[in-house]
Order: sequence, then C-alpha cells, then structure tokens
Amino acid sequence: MKQAVAQGAIIARQKAISLCRTAMLDRPFYRLDPDFPLHGGDLVARALQVHDVKQVFTLAGGHISPVLTACESLGIRVVDTRHEASAAFAADAAARVAGGVGVCVVTAGPGITNTITAVKNAQMAESPVLLIGGAAPSLLRGRGALQDIDQVSVLRSLCKETIAVDRVREVQDAVCRAIQTACTGVPGPVFLELPVDVLYPYSTVKQMSGVKDKPRGIVQKVISARVNALFAGVKDEHTQPRPVTLVPVNAGAGQMQAIFAKAKRPVVVVGTQALIPHGPKTAEKLAYQLNQLGAPVYLGGMSRGLLGADHRLLFRQTRRTALREADVILLAGAITDFRLDYGRSLNPSAQIIALNLSNEQLLLNNGTFWRPTVASVSAPTDILKMLPTPDAADWISYLREKEDHEEAKISSQGDAGEIKDGVNPVTLFKVLDSILTSQSLLIGDGGDFVGTAARILRPRSPLSWLDPGAFGTLGVGGGFALGAKSAKPSADVWVLWGDGSCAYSIAEVESATRLGLPFIAIVGNDGSWKQIERDQVKMLGSDVACRLDRSTEYHKVGSAYGAIGLNIGADATEEDMKEVLITAQEEYRKGRTVVVNVVLGRSKFRDGSISV
Repeated sequence: MKQAVAQGAIIARQKAISLCRTAMLDRPFYRLDPDFPLHGGDLVARALQVHDVKQVFTLAGGHISPVLTACESLGIRVVDTRHEASAAFAADAAARVAGGVGVCVVTAGPGITNTITAVKNAQMAESPVLLIGGAAPSLLRGRGALQDIDQVSVLRSLCKETIAVDRVREVQDAVCRAIQTACTGVPGPVFLELPVDVLYPYSTVKQMSGVKDKPRGIVQKVISARVNALFAGVKDEHTQPRPVTLVPVNAGAGQMQAIFAKAKRPVVVVGTQALIPHGPKTAEKLAYQLNQLGAPVYLGGMSRGLLGADHRLLFRQTRRTALREADVILLAGAITDFRLDYGRSLNPSAQIIALNLSNEQLLLNNGTFWRPTVASVSAPTDILKMLPTPDAADWISYLREKEDHEEAKISSQGDAGEIKDGVNPVTLFKVLDSILTSQSLLIGDGGDFVGTAARILRPRSPLSWLDPGAFGTLGVGGGFALGAKSAKPSADVWVLWGDGSCAYSIAEVESATRLGLPFIAIVGNDGSWKQIERDQVKMLGSDVACRLDRSTEYHKVGSAYGAIGLNIGADATEEDMKEVLITAQEEYRKGRTVVVNVVLGRSKFRDGSISV
C-alpha cells in the first residue's frame, strides 16, 4: 500500500514537472491575451463555416456545449438526436447526399463509445465524416475525471486519422486538417478530440481549474502556467480550407480502350465508390458517362437510381446471368466481396477491368476466385469518358428479354395470393413503387424487408437510395433520415424499417417532429428477425431468439413520438395499401412525420438469401 502511494506521488510529480516544462517552453514564443474575445468552440465553428458546413449532428453534453452554441450563433444548424449513433449516422448520410464532410459532435466517454458502430459503418462505406468529441480537462487526465477514457486508442482503428488537440491556438488548423484527411483519397471518418479546457473561455477554465490571480506554491504555479499555456498564442486568423484530392493513378487506360472496342457482351457493375467524391456533381457526371458508354449497367448500393427507373441500359434482375456470359466486365467501384461472391460470380473467361480508389479493395480476393485483366487505382468518372461505345446491340436485346422474364416472375409472386396471414411484401412494394416521384429518397434499414424492397423498388434519380453498405448495419434509419432531409430539404424521405431494426432508432421520430425534418417510415411487421430465422430453422431446427410480437402497433409508437400513425392490416387489399400510402404522402407534404405499420404475411420470396 505504501509502495503504491509512493509510486502515485512520483507519477503525479513527474506529470506536474512535465506540464510546467511545457508551459515554460511556450512562454518565449506565445503570449497570453486574457481578453481574447473567442473561445475554442468559436474557433471550431469558424473553421466549419469556412468549409461550408451547413449543419452538425449531436446529442448535447457539457464537454461540447461551446461548439454547439458557437455553431448556432454562426447559422450552422444544430440537429440534436436522441442517441449519439443516430447523430453519427446522420453525418454519414448528409455527406453522401450533399457532398463535403458530415460533422458529428458528441460528448466525452459514453458519448464517444455510443458512436462506434456508426463510425465503423462510415469507414466501410467510405464516407467522409468528422467526429468531434469532447474530453476531460487536460489537467485532470488520468486522475479519475468524469468520462475520462483513452478515446484516441478506442477510435484509432476505425478512423483514417485521430487528432488530439491540447492548445487553443491549434484548434482551427486541426479542424482543417481533419476535414482534408476525411475527404482526400478514399474518404473516411476522422476523430478530433477537444478537451473541455480547450473549448471553454479562458476565464471559465481559470475558474474551473482553481487558478488564483497570485498563485503560491508549486502546485498552484504549475496549474496557472498550464492554463496560461493552453490559451497562449491564440489569434483571430482567417482560416482557408486545405486542398482535397482523390490521388488516382489512372494507369492502363489505353489497354481498357482496346478491350472495350472489341467487346460484344460487355457488362458494367457500378458500386457506391463510383460516386466519390460524394454529391450531385459526381452523380450527374457518372450517369451521363454510363449513358454515353452504351453498355448494360447493373447498379448496387448508393448507385441505385443513377439512370432513373426505366433506362434502356439499366438491368436489375439478371446480373448473375450477365456476369456468367459476359466477355468484358467493368467493375466501376464494385468490390469482389460477398456481394459478388468474392469474385466467383465473374466469368473466368471474361476480360475484367477493375477500377477502385483503394488498392486493397481493388485486388480483394485476386488470384483466389478471380483475376483482373486490368486493375487501376482510378475514379470511374476519369476512365469511363475515355472508353469507346461497344457493338452490343444484340447482347442488350438478349439481356432485356431475360430481364422482362424475371420481372414478370417477380410480379406474379405479388399477384399469386398464396399469402393468407398478412400483406404480401412484394405487393406492398409494387404499390409503393407506383407512387414514387423524382423527389423520393429511399432509406433501407432492415434485413429481409429491405432485401425485398431492393428487388422491387426503382429509385427515380441519382442519390435517391441509401443503405448502410458493406457492414450490414441495423439501426441507420432514423439517423440517415435526419441527415438526408437536412442535407436535401426538397427530398421526400422514405424509411423502410424492418420491425426488428426500427427499435434501434424509432425515437428519432420525435427528433424529426421537433426539428421539422419529417420523413415517412414504413415498418414491415412480420413478427420476426426473418432473414436470420429462415436459415437458422432450416439448418439448426429452431427459431430461438428470432421471434418478435407481430401484434406490436408501431404506428401507435410513432404517434406517441408526435408522428401521424397509419396502419395497413393483415387483410388489406392492394387498393387499401395505396390509399394509406397516398395519405402518408399527403400528411408528409403538410410537414408531418408519418409512421406506417404494415402487418406482413410469411413470404418465400427471399428464400436462398444469405444471413452470414
């Protein structure tokens, strides 16, 4: 015991000496202006404003209050959610829809740890997100301060960079550096840690730290020197954004041109990464280039909607056939992971062109299940414009015939009427598809329900489909809706919630109602974790932990949070469904959030889909 006390005293003394030494080293170079009018939170807000950040997403906490109040005073909208994960998901969605960086500001400790799933999702989805986290005061690190943990170590593996600031004068430069890193090359999240004593005004920090005007004794003098060092050298300087580049290599363009010139059965598979840098400009450019190229196109992830609903080159139901029979396959930001069966779905005799901004993703499973003819670290929009139009008219006609056949099969499953215990999800989505507009923005948050939606619904325009991406995360719905609506106010936002996944973020209905960021949520209520249950029962003979209560009235949950609640019961006809969904649209256009509970029957439509 005595030894431990003695060791603690030694460590404390070493820390005090270190702090004092740092403060003394600063003194010749930086002067303290105790009357400087701005605090650290002001400097954060100014740097965000320079980068044209329109909104930040948050859940309030004392560690970060100066940032939020400063943003408010500069006209940056503060969107406060009911869970930090939703705030981080919202930042992700805003970045994808509008371009630029999405900003999430959360308090220390559990505020940070509550964002971890969302930050990992942003990393795997390659979304530029700046996570600003509060932290315990610098002087109290490691001394048992409230919510004091090693946040940088927690987030290091999830972020492109983690930055810890310990001087007020470093704040603006750190924000600019963080945004540049998040948006450069392959985008991703960056964590910026700002301690309490870096964000609050000098007078407040001085008072909180117990600093006396005339400090006496070594401890008082060390604390005073340290507080003064925190604020020394701060200037009211105009900050400029740092340049952002994609750093593509664009190697092999000539070989790609030669391959496409001879193609008779070309296929283009477009992934979410093809839309980098995120935002409308890239989406419009990519859509134009795909149209000019004239090859059959299969869209995945956020690229859904790029060519509208009925484009002559757009195919949805025949990808497996096309990839097996193609002589040239262009992977435009598409990755050979589980979504392309690790490369096994590609014709081994085809010439394969792979384009990706990440060398790791570009060559994933190369040599094991597939091998590219040309692999280039490139942005698809830099390469597509160079490629010649192939002679593929007969191939397009062949695929269109097969596509029409598959669409008819799917349609017949909605018309078959074999489901007696609830609404057929295929029918539901056919009805929803019939009322979608060019302003409709669809958000998928679920397993089986969203998988069915992806087969049926036809997004009408670029950037009109959002799903979590490769991480397969549940719980994105509420946050994505708030982020998408705030970034694109003109959008008609629809959230497609499974009854399991909706529980993660249905409380954000209250946020939407309170903040005037409405959306329409459709809850597919089949009383189960269906995607898991299907395989579990088949392989292991039990539905344990897969059953939910189908009698749960999610529309009433929505009403309790301030939304309009509507119900589509088990015996609803197609006309009933359309009437309810049109009512939902009408209420939404009055500025109301709407939650529609749909009692689903048990369908075999998704039999064979994967759960692991």
